[in-house]
Amino acid sequence: MLCLSALAISQVPTPLDQNADKILILNAKTHVGNGDVINKSAIGIENGKITVVANALTYRLNPDEWDTIIRVDGQELYPGFIASNTTIGLTEIDAVRATNDFREVGFINPHIRALIAFSTDSKIIYTLRTNGVLMCQSVPRGGLISGTSSVFNLEGWNWEDAVYRRDDGIHINWPKKITETGWWAEPGELKENSNYVKSIKTLQAFFNSAKAYLAEKVHENFNLKYEAMTGVFEGNQNVYFHADFAPEINDLIDFSKQFEIDKPVLVGGYDAHFLAERLMENHFSVMLSSPHKLPRFEGELPAISYELAAVLQKTGILFCIQNHGGMEVMNARNLPFLAGTAMGYGLTEEEAIAAISINVAKILGIDKSVGSIEKGKNATLFVSRGNALDMMTNQVSLALVNGRFIHLTNHQIQLAEKYAKKYGLTIR
Repeated sequence: MLCLSALAISQVPTPLDQNADKILILNAKTHVGNGDVINKSAIGIENGKITVVANALTYRLNPDEWDTIIRVDGQELYPGFIASNTTIGLTEIDAVRATNDFREVGFINPHIRALIAFSTDSKIIYTLRTNGVLMCQSVPRGGLISGTSSVFNLEGWNWEDAVYRRDDGIHINWPKKITETGWWAEPGELKENSNYVKSIKTLQAFFNSAKAYLAEKVHENFNLKYEAMTGVFEGNQNVYFHADFAPEINDLIDFSKQFEIDKPVLVGGYDAHFLAERLMENHFSVMLSSPHKLPRFEGELPAISYELAAVLQKTGILFCIQNHGGMEVMNARNLPFLAGTAMGYGLTEEEAIAAISINVAKILGIDKSVGSIEKGKNATLFVSRGNALDMMTNQVSLALVNGRFIHLTNHQIQLAEKYAKKYGLTIR
């Protein structure tokens, strides 16, 4: 019996059976995602698509048209939040090597795909869903070119069920010009990276070779790495440049121009606001790092990281918020609260919501079907009893992925309920 009880808590839930094709959600305050708000809404869903986005006060309700009508008076409705630039589904426990599947040997690995390594059985996925994070972009790590990412729904029996966009782009870890020798929080000596120019030349040589290879119609020898660059040179895939500081950003912009990259994205972008005009001229968007960080340089204001999103918003460049860094997978559930911090330091509420929904979808190239609550889009959305960007009030009461209801439980909730029952406590 003890073993069975442990198994019941440890296992991940089976996807729910679906009994409704026509669903109407009434009376929520709907944050559309594109800046619009409907204070009392009627949101209709048929066969997984959003078919009605209306004001509930003027909407003519015919109950016979709907299988299921859900009234959520006083609650708030949001598009599903999207965690970008993460290793969700590729790692489970950072300290246990056997659970990590996001890094391969070698330095040039565009052919390494997150797609087939993604695990829908990760317990961590269920902690994300209970905070409204319903999609993710899973990204390989390591080397100069770490591999190719894919976009997933956080629901499904396996990666084939969950995948939303296959192989959306390759990831380049742009080398640093300056390295710091200090350990962790200790100040260290700044040194010029003697391998910086060599690393850039390595990247240039690979891109030139791949371009020449793909220009040939017949190949004597099949090259998997070069083949993986097809979408980049055809303009179908993003190229994600991971870099933070102005000198490196300037150089990677030149690199993007040299190889005529159609869809470049800056990931990190601590100094992106200094080069916003040049980034926009060269069609870059930005995946901004987590605002929950200390200043990077001595003399900077303590709140500089909190304010970067608002500073970028004023420049007009397309950006989103992501949380790459230490313990990024387990902390991905805090994505709404990162946007909430940015809201507290200059973004409006709707701009903050866009930074983890429609803006992410635009950068990933999936905004025609997800990222906002609009007619014709997939019904990937959730309802919260309070403001979803506030840790004290984010209480997700229902969620759908592609119009399908999903479980809203996780390991922590199961344990809380177990011990609340034991000690006669009430949990919210």
